[in-house]
Amino acid sequence: MRLPVSEHTGRPWRIHEYVPDFTTLDVWSYRMPGAGPDDFRPAIDAITAGAGLSKQTGPTAFLFAVRWKLGALLGWDKPKEGLGPRVRSLRERMPEELTATADPTPGPGPFSSLYELHDECARELANKTVHGVMHLGWVETADGGHELRMAVLVKPNGPMGRLYMALIAPFRYAIVYPAMTRQWEAAWRDRDRLLR
Repeated sequence: MRLPVSEHTGRPWRIHEYVPDFTTLDVWSYRMPGAGPDDFRPAIDAITAGAGLSKQTGPTAFLFAVRWKLGALLGWDKPKEGLGPRVRSLRERMPEELTATADPTPGPGPFSSLYELHDECARELANKTVHGVMHLGWVETADGGHELRMAVLVKPNGPMGRLYMALIAPFRYAIVYPAMTRQWEAAWRDRDRLLR
């Protein structure tokens, strides 16, 4: 379910300290029935195992294939356009005590881990169009359960980056995020099998 941006910006997440020049673009919640306060890492592990980018199907898989093909043709994803050469990693803004918590496993997709705490983590990517952050947070619900929240924060690379983000917005809302919601929630329900 899509949430107002204030549902991310109004919480005391650590990421806020390091992204004052980023815009919070999207905030989504994912139901995790039966989840407790200590289930953040198991939820992330289940999603990684059962709903990674390589497991996309149908229209979502097609959109990602088109995006990677365009990126290859237009040079959007060349190493020189990513973290390091063109874009300084947000890790450089963070204290070592925070970056030392980074998850060493790659992904999802082109993302690199910034940090991982008991109730939140952040991963970043950069290419010719944008410097982006995927923030995941663990939030207690009104009924005493817990749910996963994802916020997408972006810093477009000039007019081309802003145009790119505007062009992909309808696809994110109509196809990508609804498919992610189904997959992530299914991965949580199937966590016992996925995490064996």
